[in-house]
Amino acid sequence: MLAKTPEPPYVAVIFTSLRTAEDGAGYAAMAEAMDRLAAEQPGYLGVESARGADGLGITVSYWQSAEHARAWKGVSAHAGAQKLGRERWYKMFRVRIAEVTREYGFARQ
Repeated sequence: MLAKTPEPPYVAVIFTSLRTAEDGAGYAAMAEAMDRLAAEQPGYLGVESARGADGLGITVSYWQSAEHARAWKGVSAHAGAQKLGRERWYKMFRVRIAEVTREYGFARQ
């Protein structure tokens, strides 16, 4: 499902990761919990996520501003999930922050 974002500008936090094979159930439960928690944060606009069979995943969360995205990074439960990710679930990851200045698309009805 595509996130319903407003007219730009807004911020995209792009999280690209390569998963380990460890603790798939724990990872799935934490990902679901973080999705719910993020949706409760001020400035949250939505999320889109995909993961390939090779473990490569990309999750993009959308925020009204860079300040809102930065505040999400500091939420204590999110910080705990990040720590577990480094210790258990990820071989590597990269976070990129971008300002969306324009968007367009297509949808078949």
